[in-house]
Amino acid sequence: MRYSYQTQGTCSSQIDLEIDDNGVISNVQFYGGCHGNLQGISTLVRGMKAADAVSKLQGIRCGYKNTSCPDQLATALRQAMAAME
Repeated sequence: MRYSYQTQGTCSSQIDLEIDDNGVISNVQFYGGCHGNLQGISTLVRGMKAADAVSKLQGIRCGYKNTSCPDQLATALRQAMAAME
């Protein structure tokens, strides 16, 4: 399944992701934000179960913000998993 998410409260503006039928992340692409860091996050979660990535990433904050790019990825993954049900 392919899913696009418009981020809120972060430097990145959008996350496109793909999750296979087994709930495993096959691709993540961030638009905007800190390219090197987001490329690293995308690489680290590739091959990981979406639910496991959510549990590791949700709640991470960026400085004074209430969210972060990893937290927004967790939100996108939760929404994508709900859409798959």
